[in-house]
Amino acid sequence: MLLSDPTPLITAPVIPVVTIESAADAVPLARALLAGGLNVVEITLRTPAAMDAVRAIIAEVEDVIVGVGTILRPLDVTHDIDAGADFLVTPGTPASLVQALADAPVPVLPGCATVSEALMLAAFEFPVLKFFPAEASGGLRWLNAVADPLPDIRFCPTGGVNGDNAASYLALGNVLAVGGSWVAPQEAIAAGDFAGITARARVAAALRR
Repeated sequence: MLLSDPTPLITAPVIPVVTIESAADAVPLARALLAGGLNVVEITLRTPAAMDAVRAIIAEVEDVIVGVGTILRPLDVTHDIDAGADFLVTPGTPASLVQALADAPVPVLPGCATVSEALMLAAFEFPVLKFFPAEASGGLRWLNAVADPLPDIRFCPTGGVNGDNAASYLALGNVLAVGGSWVAPQEAIAAGDFAGITARARVAAALRR
């Protein structure tokens, strides 16, 4: 098993991609997702509270696997590993970032949107890629088209994936899981609607791969 392979960590069909404005919401959010059957979450680095949220979940909700997303620079890789991230996620993977990800001591989901990008990442032995933005980049048709020429690569499509189309993505043989914000939208987190998040997580967790 490659060190970069996130497959053993991603046991749920859906990875909630969340943006947290207040670190105080992090632990209740993680517990709400876990109560609904989702034990994996991606915290995006889009707010000043993001890293504190990551640290809080890692410290207090040990059964939740924490990924850190929106990684854009090699320095982000270092900071996220120091914070204890279980895996790393990028929206895309420029040349300046590839080696830092390849050297990371935790699994990674490097982002791609084209066949050329997927082939480049496969050359670095990344077995699972984030397909982003999925819907805007061809969605289900793209994934079907690359299944035969890229038989050894699996994908986690994110971007435009929601409760209406997630099952169609998960039905594809080259999809490991899907990511999306619909399970724990930013407004629900800010409003403290953790019961609603648990309810949506329960539906998402019941989807089959």
